Amino acid sequence: MAHILVVDDEEGLRSFLAEALEMEGHRVTQAPDGVEGARLVSTQSFDVMLTDIRMPGLNGLELLKLARTRQPELQVIVLTAFGSVSTAVDAMKSGAFDYLQKPISGPTELRLLVARALERRSLLALQDRSQRDEHTADPLSYGDPVMAPVVHAIEKVAATKATVLLLGESGTGKEVAARRLHQLSPRADGAFVTVNCASLSETLLESELFGHEKGAFTGATARRRGRIELAYGGTFFLDEIGEMKPELQAKLLRVLEQRSFERVGGSLTIEVDVRWLAATNRDLRPMIADGSFREDLYHRLAVFPISLPPLRERTQDLLPLAEHLLARVAKNLGRPGLELDDEAKDVIARSPWTGNVRELLNALERAAILADGLLLDASLFASPPAAAFVAAAHGESSGGSRTLADLEREAIVTALEAVDGHRKKAAENLGIGLRTLYDKLKRYEIE
Repeated sequence: MAHILVVDDEEGLRSFLAEALEMEGHRVTQAPDGVEGARLVSTQSFDVMLTDIRMPGLNGLELLKLARTRQPELQVIVLTAFGSVSTAVDAMKSGAFDYLQKPISGPTELRLLVARALERRSLLALQDRSQRDEHTADPLSYGDPVMAPVVHAIEKVAATKATVLLLGESGTGKEVAARRLHQLSPRADGAFVTVNCASLSETLLESELFGHEKGAFTGATARRRGRIELAYGGTFFLDEIGEMKPELQAKLLRVLEQRSFERVGGSLTIEVDVRWLAATNRDLRPMIADGSFREDLYHRLAVFPISLPPLRERTQDLLPLAEHLLARVAKNLGRPGLELDDEAKDVIARSPWTGNVRELLNALERAAILADGLLLDASLFASPPAAAFVAAAHGESSGGSRTLADLEREAIVTALEAVDGHRKKAAENLGIGLRTLYDKLKRYEIE
């Protein structure tokens, strides 16, 4: 469990808080004033600190600033008397996680608030590890000239406050680009918080973005800070922004324009200090025309648009990227030393990868699981639609004159003919998703 520091000059309240948290299994250290609290945060490690604001010697705001210097990952909850919410808001601007109003009626809200503070601490730690382990290791490019303008644009805009809209097909690396923007920005030490707008219902997405007050709706048993608040001082990434419903788009536009918002069911205005990034795999212009996406929001988000090319256009990046991803797969599977043989490399180099990096990663993971040894051969990349790829890799096409794309087109046409044009059945027989099939039909101009 967590190590929690409770700092308050009221012995009765301090003991109540400590007992409530110890009953949850946490280890609690108490300090009777800010001076002792400062000594403790300078000599011991804590996960969460609860501190009163008004204390003799060293007040809560001063202790908060010191604690953030000594332990930047420490989550601080300030205790404030009723009617002093503005002071608590000042504390949150200085880095506090949240506030708890006195008098405290019972332990339930306290425990929930501490649990969410620990959740945020874990989230930040996970993001930090992922940035070190994966995303910092995922280069935007291995030197393909097609990617040079993208890399240059990201490096130029990262140092500014400009809102960036990342465009491109699914799986082209828009989140990798967003994280790179964050890492190169002056906010790199702040949180990188992301929300996928396609993964949540409209109601859940609103609460996830803005948070809610206790009693705002059924099940809202305590106040919850939204992800925009959690990103204060850092970067907020809205993925799949094209999936957001128009009503919520209007609320987001207000936040972008006024740099403030209210939690669901609340009236307290909360200031916003984040760097905005957004991404979509959809063409927003037709959506503006049919009214499903707000034009004013588009212009707010597309201050600096960056288009990421699909993997099939990044031919010089393909094999180095495949080898990099295979190394990651090997590490995750506990099978170091996995390699691609020459025929497998040929299959990968000649495949269209309409699903881009995500499809390539899935293919590598599937091949690694199926492989008996450490050398992956071309046959391991053969799903039903990929049999033609293997044939091509073995030089079994007509004198080598037919491309892999020709062979894939034939496989799709044959599959459609076998089921009288029923596309869902054809996709199932080919072993690919229906959306992937539609992408391929469009690419190969198959009616």
